[in-house]
Amino acid sequence: MPDLADILLAVTARGTPVTVIGAADWEKKRRELSLETRAWADANGFKAQPGRTLPVPGQKGGMEQVLAGDDPSDPFALGKLCRSLPPGAYSIGGSVEQPDLLALGWCLESYGFGRYGKAMPAVARLVCPKGVDRDAVLRAARASWMVRDLVNTPASDMGPGDLEQAARTLARAHKAKIAVISGKALERGFPMIHAVGKASPRAPRLIDLTWGSASAPRITLVGKGVCFDTGGLDIKPASGMALMKKDMGGAATVLGLAQMIMSAKLRVRLRVLIPAVENSIAGNAFRPGDVLRSRKGITVEIGNTDAEGRLVLGDALALADEERPELLVDMATLTGAARVALGPDLPPFYTDDDGLAEAIASAGRDVYDPVWRLPFWQPYNRLFESAVADMNNSGDSGFAGSITAALFLKRFVDKAKAYVHFDIFGWTPMPRPGHPKGGEAQAMRALFEVIRQRAT
Repeated sequence: MPDLADILLAVTARGTPVTVIGAADWEKKRRELSLETRAWADANGFKAQPGRTLPVPGQKGGMEQVLAGDDPSDPFALGKLCRSLPPGAYSIGGSVEQPDLLALGWCLESYGFGRYGKAMPAVARLVCPKGVDRDAVLRAARASWMVRDLVNTPASDMGPGDLEQAARTLARAHKAKIAVISGKALERGFPMIHAVGKASPRAPRLIDLTWGSASAPRITLVGKGVCFDTGGLDIKPASGMALMKKDMGGAATVLGLAQMIMSAKLRVRLRVLIPAVENSIAGNAFRPGDVLRSRKGITVEIGNTDAEGRLVLGDALALADEERPELLVDMATLTGAARVALGPDLPPFYTDDDGLAEAIASAGRDVYDPVWRLPFWQPYNRLFESAVADMNNSGDSGFAGSITAALFLKRFVDKAKAYVHFDIFGWTPMPRPGHPKGGEAQAMRALFEVIRQRAT
C-alpha cells in the first residue's frame, strides 16, 4: 500500500478538477457549464445523482474535469471516487459542506489489507482541499489504517506476543515507556488475566505503556486484547469463532487512539493498559463454576467461560483506577447484545458523567464517528448475583447483556474522576463509503476530539 501522504497530496499540488454538484442544484449549475460540457452531460443522462460521476473529455483528448453528484446524507460518500476514478491526482471544486470529512473519507476508502500478498488496486489521489488541516486528516487516517491492520491480521500472526510487539513499535516511535507483566507476577497481581489466558501455549500478559509529562492530566485507556476467543470450555460453535480474530479490537483501537494523541503531542499523561490473552482450551483451562479472586479483591464465580473479556478487563481496570486518572476509558468487543440493540455501526457507551456523555456524543456527530449512550442501570446488578461469590461473570438471564457487562466492569472502578466504557464491534460486515469490509476503529476519532478539547 502507498503511504497516506502520497494519497492525500499537499494543497499546493495540481490535479484534474472534480466539480461536486448536489442534485437540487443541478439545473442552476447546468446553465453555468460550457455548451460542450452541458451537451456531454445531457447526452450521458447526468443530473448530479448521488454517487454518479461523469468524466468530461477535453479538446485534446484528455480528461478536462469530472462532474460528481454529491450525497449530502454521507460526508464520506465522495471518498468512493478514489476507486471509481482513473489513477491520477484530482482536486475538489464546487460546494462541499465538510471538506475535511471528504478528505478523510477518501483516505479511509483507500485502505487495503495486503499483508498476505493480495494485489491492491491503485487508487486515485486527492489534492488536500483548501482550509483543511492535512496533518489532522493524515493523523486520523494513519491511526485507522493501523487499527484495521491489527484487527484484520489472523490470530496465527496476532497472538499476545504479537500484540505486545505492536505496542512496543508504537512506543519506540513516540519515545513512550513500556512494561510487560507476565508469568508468576501476572498470576499474583492479575489473577483473572492469568486464569483466562493460561490454557494457551501463547502466554498471557499485561501491556503497560506510558507517555507524556507526569504533571499533565492523567488519561488512561484500557483495551480488551483477547487475540482469539474459542469460548473456552463453554466452546463457541464454528460460526461463533469465524470472526474471533477481531476480539482484540478494543486493544487495537486504544493503540490507534494513543498514536493519535502522541502524534498530536497533546498535553496529557497517557497510560495504555492491554490485557493480552488467548482464550483457549486445555487441561488447565478455567472452568464453569470456578471462583476467581480479582486484583481488586472481588470474587467472581464463572458462569460462562465465554464471558472472559470482562474478567481480563476487570483486573486491568483495577490497576488503572489505583492511579486515580482524570479520565479512564475502556474499549472492548464485549457483547453480542450491543450488536442486537444498535447494530454493527453504532457502538454504545456508558458513563455516569452527563457532561462527558454529551461531549462524546457531540464529538461523534462532528467527526462522523457515531456513538450512542446506554445507561448503567443499577437495578440490573441483580442479574449477575452469585450464591457463592461477590458476583457471577454472566448470570442466568438472557436480558440486557451489554448493560450487565458494563455494570460488571464498573465494579472495578471507584477512584477515577470520570469513567466511560465502550462496547464496540470493531468490524465492518458490509462495505460502505470510507469503511471497507473488515477491521474498523470505532469511536476512536470521537474520543480523540474529547481528549484534545480537554487537553487545551
